[in-house]
Amino acid sequence: MTLDNILEEIKKAEKIVILTHETPDGDAIGSSLAMKLAVRQLGKEADVIMPKHSRTFDFLPEANTIKVQSEIERYDLAISLDCADLKRLAGAESFESAKRKIQIDHHSINTMFADHNFVNPVAPACCEILIGMFEYLGIEITQELGTCIIAGIITDTGGFQYADVTAETFEFAAELLRKGVNISNVYQKVLSTNTKPNFELSRLVSNRMEFFEDGKIAFTYMNLEDERKAGAQEGDHEGLVNIGRNIEGVEVSVFIREKEGANGYKISLRSKEYVNVADVALMLGGGGHIRAAGCFSIGTVEEVKAKVLAELKKVI
Repeated sequence: MTLDNILEEIKKAEKIVILTHETPDGDAIGSSLAMKLAVRQLGKEADVIMPKHSRTFDFLPEANTIKVQSEIERYDLAISLDCADLKRLAGAESFESAKRKIQIDHHSINTMFADHNFVNPVAPACCEILIGMFEYLGIEITQELGTCIIAGIITDTGGFQYADVTAETFEFAAELLRKGVNISNVYQKVLSTNTKPNFELSRLVSNRMEFFEDGKIAFTYMNLEDERKAGAQEGDHEGLVNIGRNIEGVEVSVFIREKEGANGYKISLRSKEYVNVADVALMLGGGGHIRAAGCFSIGTVEEVKAKVLAELKKVI
């Protein structure tokens, strides 16, 4: 599809909903709010639906307008952001019932589940895709919109440290600085400020850390009881998977978190140099990026650990 098709669909729609994946991260939240602001410049209003999201990103413009559920039975247009598969889309029922559907994404494995699919697997963040889109569509990158965009870029690049960051990423960041976006402030809020529950959980998962394959694999976990004791809320687990990857000699960090009511664990995978964790996640029913991926597995901690380690040992 072309960007002209996206513009046409937005202009003719009256009721618009913006959706993203479950357990949204900074890129998901930032791109959703940026799209809401962009749609407004085109003379439209849109609902952003997220059943749960981390309070870390409550400082972003329009974050206070996020709805936990839809109040509209059917939308004219549904826009999915930063989600590679309809099965992972929070509020999928609103998406499926919409008259027209658009998805914008940057994951290398994408099921192309919309009427119009705009996917750039080379982009390090969905928010980076939006910059080029908005410029083409004549949408002004205001300070507010730029703040949402940089939050997504900073989150998905780990603060510009991952290998998929390009010269263009820094050029975009420089342009946002020129438009008055306080990048250092956003960086501080999304990457350098931890909640007390996150600190408690960090200490817990560090103490539980196990190493395999001569120290190349780091594994740790937490369960629902751990979250309860720490007083954790949505998003307080963010960044815990990186603790293992930051240890000398570790190539792959594995962090699993018990999912309420699902009889299993959400698996987060991060690699440092050569392991493609997206392929590993795919074998376990998930997906993601080369250096950051995830999936879900039914079972106990030991059962899920055994499944993940069996796949990693094939590629480590």
